[in-house]
Amino acid sequence: VQLVESGGGLVQVGGSQRLSCAASGSIFSIKAMGWYRQAPGKQRELVATISRTSGTTNYADSVKGRFTISRDNGKNRMYLQMNSLKPEDTAVYYCHAVRTDEYVYWGQGTQVTVSS
Repeated sequence: VQLVESGGGLVQVGGSQRLSCAASGSIFSIKAMGWYRQAPGKQRELVATISRTSGTTNYADSVKGRFTISRDNGKNRMYLQMNSLKPEDTAVYYCHAVRTDEYVYWGQGTQVTVSS
């Protein structure tokens, strides 16, 4: 499975940004996908996850009410709509996929910078 993120960039405080993750390869083996982020000097942290079958979502407390994760199985894509962005949302955002046997795939990451 290959994961490719897009949509990062520079955005002002309070603005919005939409990230996209394109998946290819043995997609049938994937049970869930998600977004993680890593800010400079900090550990990588979970942002949101979504079940590939049920669509059940899960969010970090820090992004609840501001970010929305979604998927389009027909296009093998996952999205992260980010609204009301804050400087602390600045990070490299990584697409993440979990196989049915718990093997994990990562994308290369896309930088999101929120400027004040």
